Amino acid sequence: MSYIVLARKYRPRNFTEMVGQEHVVQALTNALTQQRLHHAYLFTGTRGVGKTTVSRILAKSLNCQGPDGQGGITATPCGVCQACQDIDSGRFVDYTELDAASNRGVDEVQQLLEQAVYKPVQGRFKVFMIDEVHMLTNTAFNAMLKRLEEPPEYLKFVLATTDPQKVPVTVLSRCLQFNLRPMAPETVLEHLVRVLHAENVPADLQALRLLSRAARGSMRDALSLTDQAIAFGSGQLQEAAVRLMLGSVDRSYVFRLIEALALNDGKTVVETTEALRLHGVSAASTLEDMCAVLQRMAVLQAVPSMVATVDAHDPDAVATARLAELLPADETQLLYSIGLHGRAELGLAPDEYAALTMVLLRLLAFKPSPPDLAEKKTLAPALTPTPVPPLTIESSQNWAPPDAALVPAPPATVPVPPAPPSTMELAPAQTTTAAVLTQAAAPITAADHDAPMGDLWYTVVQGLIADEAITALARELALQSQLVACDSGHWHLRIERESLNQSIARERLTAALQAAGHAQQVSIEFGAVADCPAQRNATAEQLRQQQARDAVEADPRVQSWMRDHEARIVPGSIRPL
Repeated sequence: MSYIVLARKYRPRNFTEMVGQEHVVQALTNALTQQRLHHAYLFTGTRGVGKTTVSRILAKSLNCQGPDGQGGITATPCGVCQACQDIDSGRFVDYTELDAASNRGVDEVQQLLEQAVYKPVQGRFKVFMIDEVHMLTNTAFNAMLKRLEEPPEYLKFVLATTDPQKVPVTVLSRCLQFNLRPMAPETVLEHLVRVLHAENVPADLQALRLLSRAARGSMRDALSLTDQAIAFGSGQLQEAAVRLMLGSVDRSYVFRLIEALALNDGKTVVETTEALRLHGVSAASTLEDMCAVLQRMAVLQAVPSMVATVDAHDPDAVATARLAELLPADETQLLYSIGLHGRAELGLAPDEYAALTMVLLRLLAFKPSPPDLAEKKTLAPALTPTPVPPLTIESSQNWAPPDAALVPAPPATVPVPPAPPSTMELAPAQTTTAAVLTQAAAPITAADHDAPMGDLWYTVVQGLIADEAITALARELALQSQLVACDSGHWHLRIERESLNQSIARERLTAALQAAGHAQQVSIEFGAVADCPAQRNATAEQLRQQQARDAVEADPRVQSWMRDHEARIVPGSIRPL
């Protein structure tokens, strides 16, 4: 007996065997149960998601005679009566499939419609199934419009297409439309496990994950790739063999690249790219896998509670969760955007690996600077008052400046100069914060250990950040922690988020403190944090924002515009420089 490929052997025979299309199955099942049957159905979706399969199951449901020959319209065709068996084997005289890709003219459609005047020979209904219906010519569409709108009661139309945008609206309006969605990799994986168990084929779970992702939502593609992988692996599925067959990149390279980007390690990025060149891995595939991992990281960062649902048996999921903690959320979004656009630029370069290297180096070049370092660089040594930025003011009246012609009505952007330094005094709270900031880069002496713990830890952390001694997760650990005790050799920190307590972050923070001569050992406990550098930075930023807003509102010219011309300050337009 000849071999039957998996995609044909395991084609669903009834609605209960279909996977990934529950919304379509539920609608058709309810319609068949209540016998609220439409005369024309349109199934849309990409290749291999079940459009033809649904059509055949629907035809069996309409014509099933039951095991005893006394059945009627049903949502659960028996599969053993003559009508069910003939439809499965493709020889049911009252079920006609027309491939519009090769029969797209008006003559072929008219030949099909000529059969509509005859009642069913064997079944309860005639079913005309037109696949890839969007390929029909305009004349062919026009020829079938009247019959499609008012067919005989014994005739049902089933249309299928991968491109519904090309189907005329006059046809769409005469059909019930169902969109069959691409299947999630998890859905494909579960089905492959069941199929290979029935086939008694040993399979590595990681190999099946590769096949599920490579199928890109198509169950038929997944089963076809599985057939190929079984032959390639001599009757078994192993990750290495499947990866070689697909030409896909080892995810360990992807994780290594993302971690190197998170740590600003350009040397590792270049070395990993060269390793990909030596192994002949596609540069486009590398960027695609990187974007897929970054997308999953962004989801975990936006919804931290989903980390608890990570499958501990999936090494990719565990590594993705670890990287989501290592890389800030804004950098994840930036890397995803640059990687996505870089994928389209690979074909423009003479060497795709050189292009891949440039995309990855671009990711390093455009990484945002640490916010605290950027803020520190804007502070003048003599505590020069913060200048007031340009102010956006809206007015409901036309107004003219003195000795000038009328100008169009605002909104206008009016630069407001800062007040002279001699006339502006700092509030006590600002003086304290600014003093700590200007001392951030100063070395710590033994006398400084007598200062309050919060001031000491803030000064140390700002100094380490300014010197770029700590970055990424180590920087976040330092900013989010509180110094609760210290002596000459041991500093004790407290943090609220357990996710910050990563071994690599602790080791790098300890090494930075040792290099700066502060502490030889660092211990960490979990608990409520009352005073940490991040909180102080946020407080200082709020103070600067409030002072900028107060300075603008107190400016005599702004008050005059608001009083005389009904101007108003646009909320959110004031920013301290």
